[in-house]
Amino acid sequence: MIDRKIQGLIIKYLREFPVIVLLGPRQVGKTTLVKQISKTLRKKTHYFDLEKTSDFHIISRDPESALEKLHKDCVLIDEVQRLPQLFELLRALVDEHRKPARFILTGSASPELMKGTSETLAGRVYYFRLHPIGLNELPPNISISKHWFRGGFPKALTLRSNELAIAWLDAFITTYIERDLPFLFDSKISALSMRKLWGMLAHLHGSILNIEQLSNSLGIGATTVRRYLDYLEGAFLIYRLQPYYVNLGKRLVKAPKVYLVDSGILHFLLDLESENDLHYHPQVGASWEGYVIAQIKQAAPNRIDTYFYRTHAGAECDLVLVRGNTVKACIEIKLSKTPVPSKGFYQSTEDLKCNNNFLIVPDTCDYKNNNGVIITDIKTFIIKYLSKI
Repeated sequence: MIDRKIQGLIIKYLREFPVIVLLGPRQVGKTTLVKQISKTLRKKTHYFDLEKTSDFHIISRDPESALEKLHKDCVLIDEVQRLPQLFELLRALVDEHRKPARFILTGSASPELMKGTSETLAGRVYYFRLHPIGLNELPPNISISKHWFRGGFPKALTLRSNELAIAWLDAFITTYIERDLPFLFDSKISALSMRKLWGMLAHLHGSILNIEQLSNSLGIGATTVRRYLDYLEGAFLIYRLQPYYVNLGKRLVKAPKVYLVDSGILHFLLDLESENDLHYHPQVGASWEGYVIAQIKQAAPNRIDTYFYRTHAGAECDLVLVRGNTVKACIEIKLSKTPVPSKGFYQSTEDLKCNNNFLIVPDTCDYKNNNGVIITDIKTFIIKYLSKI
């Protein structure tokens, strides 16, 4: 089992909050983590998996009777979005016996889960997001190259060969399209259109999102495309990186960029079979950019927001780190052995009046160029610089 950095923080917050909610995509390790955490608690725990028929019937038939008698214990409820009506009951149970670590909930779909808890558990709950395994969680026997190629889903990352990892990703994606997404969002989804959309997003990874272009290419309405994108983002499979724009008197790009969350899924959808195939693929630069952004987003301190910056005149910054209304760092990402910041990057740092600027590259390095830009690798950036931003 690979240790997750978030475990200690969840245990800390369980000492104060009655309810903890752990969100993340399926197969990312939520159940394994909460069961591991439950072993550290000084109280008895009870586990219910709402995708298991017997557990679902126990909770759904008479939830108040099932849960009320367990008020001295900690109750783990997996895939809680299956019973959104539980949230109102949990509020009442928590208020009746307000003690830390009453409930640990997990969910694979953010819209329904967030809606239910935000309306009924305000002030009683703390949310955590479990990402795929990050660079700062890798054991010594897994290289950055392997992590970049296979992604961070525990099974795909740890299988003994790329062939087996690809087979697992194939089954994972098929199951998500044919069963999980319709089930999570209680909606009819065209498996064919969703698979085509997912494949197109792989080739658009890191590009400005154009809904109309996707609609025309898929032969489905723009409203349906938006709905499918919302489903993928709600299931933590893609994210839309928003542009950072302020009133600078410049013509700014205001559409988001789209990325797949996991590089392993990206590489499967690009039909790549090995690290060597990746390095010769036209999307290798976009893949590296997305990988770096994903690692930074996961490891970033609380209250750091991530954006990109681009003007129609050519100024561009791959990643802008912001706290409140203050730009804390500007980052350019390049897959190059001779890293030189671009003219557009220098222009963006001037526009944003940022003096804390970085160029992140694959090769291990850490130095400052003549213009004050720190050129470094992703591991050094996370360990040495990110926590200070």
